[in-house]
Amino acid sequence: MAMNQSEGCNPVLVRLTLAVMAMCIAGYILGPPLYWHLKEGVAAVSRSSSLVCPPCVCDCSSQPVLSIPEGLSNNSYADCSKRDPGVSEDTEKNFADLLSEELKLREAEAIERQQKADMALLEAKKMTSSYQKEADKCNSGMETCEEAREKSETALLAQKKLTAMWELRARQRGWKEGMTKSRTQRQSNIQAV
Repeated sequence: MAMNQSEGCNPVLVRLTLAVMAMCIAGYILGPPLYWHLKEGVAAVSRSSSLVCPPCVCDCSSQPVLSIPEGLSNNSYADCSKRDPGVSEDTEKNFADLLSEELKLREAEAIERQQKADMALLEAKKMTSSYQKEADKCNSGMETCEEAREKSETALLAQKKLTAMWELRARQRGWKEGMTKSRTQRQSNIQAV
């Protein structure tokens, strides 16, 4: 009996082997996608940190634009960095005028769109009202038809009762269904001769 236990597989060893195999398969399946996601994440972080640049320190008014020899004096480059109040006021005025014109145009377009929308809404209300009137007419007609049907059903039931009563009286007095046909045939034969 001791031989049978030593020849068989150890259940703990089998479980451990299966667990290792499961981890290897999971790593094989999930490894490449995780690797690429991590690589993209690291690349995105490094790109975002490299895009932030330090602020530029530039004071153009204190430095000469070009180093010009002493004999040649050209102050036009230095004058470019200075602010011309007349030009900037005209530019600001023109810019403000352009902005106000564009605002007026946009306002006119918005008013026109609003008017078109109001007209479409009014047209839709008219159509809705027309359809509602037609539906009311239809409902009224249906009610009238229903009332007439109910009245005709009542009249038909009354007529059937009356017919059944007369038929009962006729049967009580000896009338049979075949007798009427033979009488009418005899009368038609007599009239034919």
